[in-house]
Amino acid sequence: MDGKTSAETTVASVAHLKRALGVWDLMWLAIVAVANMNVLPVIAANGPATLWLWLAALLFFFLPQGLGVIELSRRYPQEGGVYAWTKEMFGDLHGFLAGWCYWTANIFYIPTLVFYLLGIVTYTGGASVAKLGESSLIFGAFAIVLLWLTAVANILGIGVGKWVNNAGGIGTLVAAVLLIVLGVTVVLRGGVALPPGSLRLKGIDWSVISSFGVICFALVGLELGCVMGDEIRDPRRTVPRGVLYGAVLCAIQYIGATLALILAVPQREVRVVQGIVQAFDKMTMRLGAEWILWPVAIFVAVSTIGAISAWLTGSARILFVSGIDRYLPKVFGKVHPKYATPHIALIGIAIFSSCLIAMSFAGQSTVKEAYVTLLDLAVVVQMISYLYIYGSLARIAFGKTAGEGFYRKWQIRFAALSGLCTTALGLIVAFVPSHQVDSVWRFELKMFLSCAVFLGLAIGLFFYYSRRKFEIAVPLAARV
Repeated sequence: MDGKTSAETTVASVAHLKRALGVWDLMWLAIVAVANMNVLPVIAANGPATLWLWLAALLFFFLPQGLGVIELSRRYPQEGGVYAWTKEMFGDLHGFLAGWCYWTANIFYIPTLVFYLLGIVTYTGGASVAKLGESSLIFGAFAIVLLWLTAVANILGIGVGKWVNNAGGIGTLVAAVLLIVLGVTVVLRGGVALPPGSLRLKGIDWSVISSFGVICFALVGLELGCVMGDEIRDPRRTVPRGVLYGAVLCAIQYIGATLALILAVPQREVRVVQGIVQAFDKMTMRLGAEWILWPVAIFVAVSTIGAISAWLTGSARILFVSGIDRYLPKVFGKVHPKYATPHIALIGIAIFSSCLIAMSFAGQSTVKEAYVTLLDLAVVVQMISYLYIYGSLARIAFGKTAGEGFYRKWQIRFAALSGLCTTALGLIVAFVPSHQVDSVWRFELKMFLSCAVFLGLAIGLFFYYSRRKFEIAVPLAARV
């Protein structure tokens, strides 16, 4: 051995990646990754009481996430993010599982973004296009084509891919601001449509509480820039500023846009795949400004394309670093000779997501049920990776070096403990079927089987490739 740590070896291996991301790039990346408008209809469909869940998630999940990401990225700024952090704190197996859950969560989530984008098209395209959207075959085929177009854009280089992300962040911000402004205008002209006492909590409704997992999932993403640590210019200074600016704007957008959606569309009428555009449609009709719908639809579409690009890119980086470390086929660790991007990893994510799009319609599932099931699967697997993030932060918070990083000891202890508790709760309630599920048994079967298969496959692959690494290393050591 030459005395290098695993982190140093990984950094050396990816040094040829281009450092192209600055503060504003990270801010827009945080916005497009975190403030995904597509989850708002799923949440708003459970009624006004979800606003309380938003406030709880912002305080006990999102704020700790920001503190944790800044603290961990400052200590371990290399490529891989959650993968690298967990590997440093808990060893290779847990690092691999954290990275595996992170990128597999996104291969569940990316199809939901594609579904949402197509939902916008079918809603605004008229009756003939809407009929096409009701066909699972046509819907799925278009979803796969859109997915691959986004993958190709990112293969062409981080310099190309980041502009897709930045445009998506701008589209997200503009769409959210327009939704909030229209909501305020409707209330000022026509009064509040919510009945008195609708925000009051009346007992425990588990179908509503199940949306807490989706809310927590909606707030993940501040760590996405850190996954591309070796592609950030001066990460120790850039990451804290980019995360802070992005987090504040995301929190404002989510609360304001959810409230506007609840005010504009009755709970029973919310469509989970087209809800945001539907809200704009209803509000512009009430204000006599229907012409606004098409520009808004374009902004929402650009926002969604940016989100697809951002999560596909971040997921590929985890696959890329796992390939370098030889815990997955080493081909995933290859870099394109011309564009300097992890092209094989990007192609791999696109293939896996395409397969899930095809599988999501199994068992005569509707587009709506396929969308909700994929979203809940993404929540469960993503929450596992976040348990590792907060667990890594807890090791620091209650270790000897607590208080020597970016934050004080009590701040990172609050972040670690509250983050662990809310993440565990979000994971558990994701298994509770919401009002949008047509078949409870089919939903639960898909949830449990999918989670068992993906986690079992991860453990099997780790031990298989660990043994192969050992078999290769022993003869090399003997020759030395």
